[in-house]
Amino acid sequence: MDAPFILSLISRWAHVGTAIVLVGGTAFYRLAVIPALEGNSTDLVERIRNRWKKVVHLGILIFLVSGFYNYFTMIPKHKGDGLYHALLGTKIMLAMFVFFIASALVGKKSGTQKFRDDAKKWTGIMLIVAAVIVGISGFVKVRPGPAAAAVTQPSE
Repeated sequence: MDAPFILSLISRWAHVGTAIVLVGGTAFYRLAVIPALEGNSTDLVERIRNRWKKVVHLGILIFLVSGFYNYFTMIPKHKGDGLYHALLGTKIMLAMFVFFIASALVGKKSGTQKFRDDAKKWTGIMLIVAAVIVGISGFVKVRPGPAAAAVTQPSE
């Protein structure tokens, strides 16, 4: 196996593994932690948020590094494939939205306090957007490219 293959494999594992941890962690936070802590001490909520913040920030970094690597190594394989690039552009924009909300939920700035005050709503929105991102990722991974589609189309 050559080095580019190993690097691509590691990058893909890092990207998918990070998605599993962050989306799963967000689902757990939304479905278990928030309901269990309603009305409890803000100190406990703050300790959980501070611990989760490190995971979120590291996860965003891994997403950015592995995502850009994966994207730039796939560009030559999808040259001229407008749908691929449109869907990946949409996925990247949605990911930036999720990164912002995730950062706001673990942050301490007063400007993002409204997100923390309604964490139940915003983690729910994040999970819906993350599901859309995963759906887009799955679709672009398995769909035939334009060259394959042209070969399978009957000629007139």
